[in-house]
Amino acid sequence: MTLLAHDEPNPWMSVTPPIVQSSLFTFATVEDMEQRFAGHGSQPIYSRGDNPTVQLFEQKVAELEGGEAARAFSSGMGAISAAILSLVKSGDRMVCVRDVYPDAYRFMQKLLSRLNVTVEYVDGSDTDAVIARLEGAAVLYLESPTSWTMRTQDLHRLATAARQRGVVTLCDNSWATPLYQQPLKAGIDLVVHSASKYLSGHSDTVAGIVVGSQARIDAINDLTYPYLGAKLSPWEAWLLLRGMRTLPQRLSAQRRSVGVLSRRLREHPAVASVLHPTLGSDSRTPAEEGGSPFTIALQPHIDPRKFCNALRLFKLGVSWGGYESLVIPSIVSLAQAASVANALIDFDVPTNLVRLHVGLEHAEDLWQDLAQAFELARL
Repeated sequence: MTLLAHDEPNPWMSVTPPIVQSSLFTFATVEDMEQRFAGHGSQPIYSRGDNPTVQLFEQKVAELEGGEAARAFSSGMGAISAAILSLVKSGDRMVCVRDVYPDAYRFMQKLLSRLNVTVEYVDGSDTDAVIARLEGAAVLYLESPTSWTMRTQDLHRLATAARQRGVVTLCDNSWATPLYQQPLKAGIDLVVHSASKYLSGHSDTVAGIVVGSQARIDAINDLTYPYLGAKLSPWEAWLLLRGMRTLPQRLSAQRRSVGVLSRRLREHPAVASVLHPTLGSDSRTPAEEGGSPFTIALQPHIDPRKFCNALRLFKLGVSWGGYESLVIPSIVSLAQAASVANALIDFDVPTNLVRLHVGLEHAEDLWQDLAQAFELARL
């Protein structure tokens, strides 16, 4: 996309944007400083607020998502928590899809509960069930598709129903990216990303971002962003800008490999099922074409530990979205103590699931790795 490859002229006509590694920005006169403190103009004051390198990243993601404005954070959870806390108050109720990202679930269960905000979890693939719980709610939190189980939601229908009932909608769009899904165009109010994933693409940054209308982002800037302190550094913003230059090419290559591997996995005797948005439906949205990570359910005669330990190209690790292929079995996440609010336990995720992220290695090499691991994992 031209947007990702093209910048307006940078200072000194530099091809790449400068890294403005400065904690503060000075003013020529007291009058200039007074005007800025009074809310006039756009000169940065302090990098915990605005920084030129971070602003360029925010502008590009906002344009990709079709939003008016964006605010970047030092992690995906920084973005999620700041967005939610800008919308709820004591006594409010939220509706959230089941199988949501585990740390988002922990935030809702452990922190929001202390603020007297209740959260009700509903199967997001059952649109009627979600709509039935919207009356009286303050926020509807979506993640399409969901972590581990890869369930999608009807964003347009849910956004319409929520708006009719005065419910603000948020959607985590990290999996599909703005290239394949634009929730704002479906009527969603705010979009959040773990920019550590595909937007970075190199597994060398931790970052998050929220995109929406100017009014929604202004509320975040007013109520949560300045005080929670989760600001993105200019160096990481620059790395994100660099990573986004190749976003279309990386996603295209990874999605082709996913197509090859998911078809073969469906037919392999070691695999009971493949959980992926492209499978099990005759109609696919652009967001559901290809895509990684996805989940496989192993047959009873395959040991998940042996299978994952036998892999050589797929590395054991959390997260996804980088150039490297990754694997994690559900038994690892299920091993976390229930006291930490374990989403996999609470949402009844089975022990035979394995999540795969397909990187930029050759699809045939990855298939050979999977095939030899299946052989070594037989009970």
